Amino acid sequence: MRFFKDLSLSAFTAGFVAVLVGFTSSVAIVFQAALAFGASPEVISSWMWALGLGMGLASALPSLWWRMPVMIAWSTPGAAVLAVAGAGHSMNEAVGAFIVCAVLITLAGATGWFERVMNRIPMEIASALLAGVLARFGLQAFTAAQTALPLVLLMLATYLLAKRFVARYAVPLTLLVAIVFAAARGQLAWSEVHFHLAMPVFTMPVFTLQAAVSLALPLFVVTMASQNLPGVAAIRAAGYDMPVSKLITISGLMTLVLAPFGAFALNLSAITAAICMGREAHDDKARRYTAAVCCGAIYVVIGLFGAAVTGLLTAFPKELVAAVAGLALLGTIGGGLAAAVRDDAHREAALITFLVTLSGVTLAGIGSAFWGVVAGAVALGIQSLGRRRAATHPSTSSTPSSAEKAPR
Repeated sequence: MRFFKDLSLSAFTAGFVAVLVGFTSSVAIVFQAALAFGASPEVISSWMWALGLGMGLASALPSLWWRMPVMIAWSTPGAAVLAVAGAGHSMNEAVGAFIVCAVLITLAGATGWFERVMNRIPMEIASALLAGVLARFGLQAFTAAQTALPLVLLMLATYLLAKRFVARYAVPLTLLVAIVFAAARGQLAWSEVHFHLAMPVFTMPVFTLQAAVSLALPLFVVTMASQNLPGVAAIRAAGYDMPVSKLITISGLMTLVLAPFGAFALNLSAITAAICMGREAHDDKARRYTAAVCCGAIYVVIGLFGAAVTGLLTAFPKELVAAVAGLALLGTIGGGLAAAVRDDAHREAALITFLVTLSGVTLAGIGSAFWGVVAGAVALGIQSLGRRRAATHPSTSSTPSSAEKAPR
C-alpha cells in the first residue's frame, strides 16, 4: 500500500503533535459545553466518542483518497459559545440545534457559496489571517518560560540543534526530549488516565425556535467565520488545491450523522492543519498527507477509548504542549508573514489583518479571525478606491501650467 511507503517518522510525529495540541488546548471547553446542558459522565464520554470518530474519519479517509492532508477538527469557538449559551436548554434541545447547524454547514458547502467568498480574498490577506491565528501559539511557546523556564529552554535548544543537523526530525526529537525531561521530574499526571471503552449514547433531538436562534445560528456563524475561514487560508498558504466546498460538505454531513451522540460542529482545522501541512511533516509536499492520516487514526482511537486517551493527552504539562506547538509552527508563521507582505499594494491591508487577528478581539460573539479579514478587506477597498481616483483624476502638478503653455 502506498501509504506505508510514504509514511515517515516526521509525518507520524506531526500527526501526534496535531492531536496533542488540538485536544489539550480545548478539551476542557468541550467538557464545559457538555456540562452546560447537564450532561452525565456517560454522555460526556459519548461526546468524545462522536467527536473523535467524526474528526478521525473525516480527516483520514479524504486524505487517503485525494493524497492531500485534509484536517477536520471540532469547533473550539463553537464549544465556547455553547458553554455560555447552554444554560436553560436541555440536552435534547442542544442536539436539535446541532442538527440545524449541521444542515446549514452542509448547505454552505453544497451550494459553493463559502468557497466563492474565499476566492475573492487576496492571497496576501489569507496569509496574514493564518499568520495571525498561528502567531498566538508562537507567543505562547515563549511565555511558557515564565512558569517552566528549564523545560522551555531545553526544548528550544533541542529544536535549534536538530534543525541544524537533522531538520526533518527536529520536532520529534524536541517532543521526545521534553517528555523524558518532564517524566524525570515527575510532571506527567498519569493518575488522570483511566482505561475503558467509550459507549455512544443516543439523545433524541428536540427542535425549538429558541434553541435554533440562541444555539444553532451562533454555532454556525462562529464555526464558519472563526474556524473554516482560517482553515481555507491554511490550505491555500500550504499550496494545496483542495475541493473546499466538498470538504465543507463532508464536515457538515459528518456532524449531521453524529450530532445525536454529541458531535456539535466539525469544521476545517487551521492550527493543527498547519502542523501537518508544513515542512516539519515531510520535505516532500506529496507525502504530507500521511501526517493527516495518522492524525485521523489517533482521533479514532481517542473516540473509541474516550476519556482514557483524553486523560493520557492531558497528562502532559501545559507548558510542554504550548512550547512544542509554537516551535512546530514557526516555519508556517514565517511563511505566512513573508507571503502577506511581499506585495506593496496589499502590504498595509495584510498587516492590519494580521494585527487584528493576533489581537484576539471578540465582537458580537465572533472571533478575531473574522474581524481581521473584515478589517483587511475594508483597508484594501479604501486603498483601491484611492488608486482608482488617482488614475481617473491625475494631479494638476503633472500637467503644464498656463505659463508653461504660453509661447516664448
